Amino acid sequence: MKHLIIFAHPNSQSFNRTLVEEVIKATRQIGVEAVIRDLYTLDFNPVLSWSELSATMDGIVPAEIKFEQKLIAEAELITFIYPLWWMGFPAILKGYLDRVLSYGFAYKNENGASVGLLGNKKVQHFITMGNSIEKYQQLAFDKALQSCLVEGLFNFCGITDIQHHLFGNIHLLDDSGYRSVLTAAFEKTQENLTALLSEKDKNSCKKKSN
Repeated sequence: MKHLIIFAHPNSQSFNRTLVEEVIKATRQIGVEAVIRDLYTLDFNPVLSWSELSATMDGIVPAEIKFEQKLIAEAELITFIYPLWWMGFPAILKGYLDRVLSYGFAYKNENGASVGLLGNKKVQHFITMGNSIEKYQQLAFDKALQSCLVEGLFNFCGITDIQHHLFGNIHLLDDSGYRSVLTAAFEKTQENLTALLSEKDKNSCKKKSN
């Protein structure tokens, strides 16, 4: 089993990076392979050009994008770790999704409607933010983020098994607060991976009995 971790933060010393390391530790502790894509370290080009967009409609995809798509195809769990900036993804992550979730890979058109092609994936988001969760709830921003940033985008690709976790006041936390966030991410990751491993074992047993 493979766990793909997609990370977007320009500061390699950030708390987000520590969050990545905790998720990696949780993954490897139960014997699952962790595949990490640090978009800033990779210097990933987030710009989707018109020529590339047009070519994907004809099944022509750049080699570097095919590689990212292969990693997604091979992963049972996909984790996104990033800060919330201006109510959305960091630009490099938005561009990654623009380029990688392309026609023919993430979705297709069928009988005049779009059909998602990644329905067998489980996705979790760990999102840090400067504001408090309570403030976002009061303004209903949390629901807007869930509808657009999380479910709207990934539902379009056929993914319905999605969890997202907002960690607020990230710059104001003390050591205990940071540890609480890390523990939550560690436990949630192991919970999701354990469920996937259990499901995989059940399916394996069914195949053997048939």
